[in-house]
Amino acid sequence: MEILQQVCSKQLLPCNLSEEDLLQNPYFSKLLLSLSQHVDESGLSLALAKEQAQAWKEVRLHKATWLRFEILQRVIQELLVEYYVKAQDIHLTPEDKKFHETLEQRLLVTELTQLLGPSQESEIPPLLGLVKADLLELMPSSEDFVWMRARLQLEVEEQLKKKCFTLLCYHDPSSDADNETLKAAKVWKLSEVLVGEKQQCQDAKNQQKEQMVLLEKMSATYSQVLLRCLTLLQRLLREHRLKTQSELDRINAKYLEIKCSAMILKLRMEELTILSDTYTAKKVEVHRLIRDRLEGAILQQEQDLEKSRQVLNNYEVLGEEFDGLVKEYTKLKQATENKRWALQEFNKAYH
Repeated sequence: MEILQQVCSKQLLPCNLSEEDLLQNPYFSKLLLSLSQHVDESGLSLALAKEQAQAWKEVRLHKATWLRFEILQRVIQELLVEYYVKAQDIHLTPEDKKFHETLEQRLLVTELTQLLGPSQESEIPPLLGLVKADLLELMPSSEDFVWMRARLQLEVEEQLKKKCFTLLCYHDPSSDADNETLKAAKVWKLSEVLVGEKQQCQDAKNQQKEQMVLLEKMSATYSQVLLRCLTLLQRLLREHRLKTQSELDRINAKYLEIKCSAMILKLRMEELTILSDTYTAKKVEVHRLIRDRLEGAILQQEQDLEKSRQVLNNYEVLGEEFDGLVKEYTKLKQATENKRWALQEFNKAYH
């Protein structure tokens, strides 16, 4: 089972099968084991994987060849660009001018010759009516070319050495302070270091890929477990909680009722405590006497009020004559008050 799970995780990635699936289908498991003997880790057949490896090998060889020519051409172009930059800033020697002019002329004629095509026997007319013989006349002399090629090799080596040192310092900044001999020794091993780092990155990617596959499997397993847990919780809710909910509500209601009664009794007790602390026996006796006197005064006032009402009723029987008597009495009382005031003033003036 462990071997089959490793096969599924490495060689047969689309077969995301669990242990239960493999146990329930033993013949399918045997088919996967027999199939794993005819495929590699990428899932290809062994013959096809061998052809693919050979094809990749040829591609790498062609790529390396193309990179060599491409690097050489770019280095030559950079030499020409540096020549034009230096020509503007400093004065170059005749040998430097001759070298760069010969190199540029040779490079341009070669590129134009390649543009004309491999042969002139095709029906398509040549570009601008030129033939290779016309361009070969523009080639520099053989002596200049031999001299230029000898110096070009040194210039290219120097340029490549600078680039290698730049790459080394970029990869290992501490190498910038080393001498050229030590830098050259480090550059000689730089390719192996880069290959090792690349392999480490590839191993880390493969490990990450395996971890991702394992994570997906664990996520799927955890999802199934969570679904089962949710199903069990729903079942518990349906079968247990809903049955006991009414009884639980009744108990809670009874508890709240008892708690409310206890709170009311407690409030009454606090009220009585406050009253007993506020009103002592002596204060209560004094308040009782005051209340009795007030009640007696109220009773006396009610009796006087009743007598006054009876007298008023007797006077109201007289009608208009009573009103005239009242007015006359009022005038006489006012006149008496005026005379009494005048007498008081007279007495004050006499004394």
